[in-house]
Amino acid sequence: MTLTEALQKELQNSEFKKEYDSYDTEYELVQSFIEARKLNKITQKELSVQTGIAQADISKIENGSANPTLKKLKRLADGMNMKLKIELVSKNNCIDF
Repeated sequence: MTLTEALQKELQNSEFKKEYDSYDTEYELVQSFIEARKLNKITQKELSVQTGIAQADISKIENGSANPTLKKLKRLADGMNMKLKIELVSKNNCIDF
């Protein structure tokens, strides 16, 4: 059984699916942060120097083991010459705010 097949089987369990889905937003944030940093061709160390945020803290954000504040995320976005955008989206995809 492949990993994808095993995941699909586990996702049939409603309790597992609920827990799995709860990490969706965090995963998307981490992935967008990593992609933005790479798009800007900047290393964690360089971003650390530009923002004053420890490289170890940037690494923790990127591996999903940190819970950064909005202020810290804004500083990191600024360090990549980007704007932090947060939006609320309806769970049933009918209304965006």
